[in-house]
Amino acid sequence: MNPVTRRRLDQFKANRRGYHSLWIFMLLFVLSLFAEFIANNKPIVMHHEDRYWFPIFEYYTEAELGGELPIEAQYWEPYVQKLVEDSGGWMLWPLIPYNYKNPDLYLESAAPAPPSYKHWLGTDDGGKDVLARLIYGFRLSVLFGITLTILSALIGVFVGAIQGYFGGMIDLVGQRMVEVWGGLPVLLLLIILASVVEPNVFWLLGILTLFSWIPLVGVVRAEVLRTRNFEYVRAARAAGVSDLYILRRHVMPNAMVATLTFLPFILSGAVTTLTALDFLGFGLPAGSPSLGELLAQGKANLHAPWLGLTGFITLGVMLTLLIFIGEAVRDALDPRRIMAVASAAAT
Repeated sequence: MNPVTRRRLDQFKANRRGYHSLWIFMLLFVLSLFAEFIANNKPIVMHHEDRYWFPIFEYYTEAELGGELPIEAQYWEPYVQKLVEDSGGWMLWPLIPYNYKNPDLYLESAAPAPPSYKHWLGTDDGGKDVLARLIYGFRLSVLFGITLTILSALIGVFVGAIQGYFGGMIDLVGQRMVEVWGGLPVLLLLIILASVVEPNVFWLLGILTLFSWIPLVGVVRAEVLRTRNFEYVRAARAAGVSDLYILRRHVMPNAMVATLTFLPFILSGAVTTLTALDFLGFGLPAGSPSLGELLAQGKANLHAPWLGLTGFITLGVMLTLLIFIGEAVRDALDPRRIMAVASAAAT
């Protein structure tokens, strides 16, 4: 690890708020990646007829367990559980024995049911466990935001680098095209397209990628415009080094500093956009685990405040953590702060 990278890491750790936010966010995200082991209406492992079964991975019919129906076993039903118990078997259930898409058919009150020992955060108006939908929705939102951020960064960095490095008519025409493209009403286009095709994750990802790269272009373009006039870049050009090599080896490392600073904020914006679209009903298909859909249910069921509060607190905590991480990354990549840390260490 070179000294500059080490000083940047030290500067990032010095921002205690951002450093701890990163660990908290990563812990929540890693846990959500194993959502099927945390919240599921299928046992993780089952012992039946002197063999081990793994319903969380495999498809087993009720007939295979000794029942009558040739369809997938509904493990929460008393009949199926009795089949396993009669054979001397047992089931190891996840911590939350519900998934995000199946309602609880044995609710003790009308849906949406309030928080209880069975449903820690209550149920929605469809009888589905709110905590299970929250875990799956958090994972979906973060994965969607990360994918959108990566795609946006690739396009934005490429366009900004080409404009800034070559300049002239390429920069002039490219900048006018970016301004026109950025002026299009994204939400209106999404609403129009949602009436033509049925939205899904990949459809939304593709449409939002078309517009989310625009904020990065100006930042990368400005950095490349500044960097291309450095003496070592001009010397490389005079020596006959190819433009592609100069961009990759000498120009882009400087431009990536500003890009990395923007990424946490783009990620938070992507999560907010997906949540807003789901809240308005133009996002993911009905039944998908979504923070926006949870907020919409809270708005439609004011007599069930746990719905709105759960969605609001989750979204607020997620965005707060991302903003704190972004501030810490900004401080870590700020050359003035790095030089101040180096000077303090030297003295």
